[in-house]
Amino acid sequence: MKVSIIYSRFNSEITLRLLEGAVKALKDKGLEEKDIEVIDVPGAYEIPLVMEALCGKINRPEAIVVLGCIIKGDTAHFEYVSGPVSDSIIRISYENMMPCGFGVLTTYDDEQAELRSQLPPTPENNKGYEAALVAMEMSDKINKI
Repeated sequence: MKVSIIYSRFNSEITLRLLEGAVKALKDKGLEEKDIEVIDVPGAYEIPLVMEALCGKINRPEAIVVLGCIIKGDTAHFEYVSGPVSDSIIRISYENMMPCGFGVLTTYDDEQAELRSQLPPTPENNKGYEAALVAMEMSDKINKI
């Protein structure tokens, strides 16, 4: 099984912990380093474009994990990014029958983001870990249909 992880470098203090969680979950489920492709993008807004490109590859992954962190600030930026990113990811997943673990945090403050990206990662304290488990489970389900 090959799994691709797309993560945003924006808010890297959070997203790198989500990435650590996702990689640990995949390895805990038996994947080897060679089966895990990690792609970084500047921000969450760029995740759907890379996801679409991966879905179009001949040797595409069997699942994708998307990781990012959008924290609400004093402007409308949060709404302009979180909605389109979420909508695009689900559309791409459905249109391409691509199992996707959604680990893009949309939080109201730094503290909420910290609580969702703790180390050492477990499914209960790290949304990257949880998203990777979801991606693998959905890939198994899709392959059995």
